[in-house]
Amino acid sequence: MRRSLNITPVPGAAAAEALPRIVAFVEEMAELDDWAPDLVLRSNLILEELILNTLTHGRTTGLSDIEITLESGENSVTITLVDDGAAFDPLNDKPAPDTDLPLQERSIGGLGLHLVRTMAEDLAYKHADGKNHLTLVARAGA
Repeated sequence: MRRSLNITPVPGAAAAEALPRIVAFVEEMAELDDWAPDLVLRSNLILEELILNTLTHGRTTGLSDIEITLESGENSVTITLVDDGAAFDPLNDKPAPDTDLPLQERSIGGLGLHLVRTMAEDLAYKHADGKNHLTLVARAGA
């Protein structure tokens, strides 16, 4: 099954409005396709991090649309995000944090993307037609 959700960010209330819609979207799809509970949790965590980053940092160029597409597979879901915010390659534009350093020596930021890279597989990014396109696969039991 494949389904999409479009979000049009509203300044000042974007996260408060977007996140409950995304959770409901994931949970509805999970129920229809009988996802494992850990796949639902993994998908929600990945989407929360990516959407919050997009809403926070993508606004510099007038972010006006985010499209989330979920496609169920065997014990997996392919997540595709397309947005018209500032160009940002989450696979290469932000280096992985050194998690071996003590907390007080680490630079701020980057742990959320590190979490996404750890929880997902087959990550691919491209910037085309003025939009960011990120695709990844989350697997149950991974």
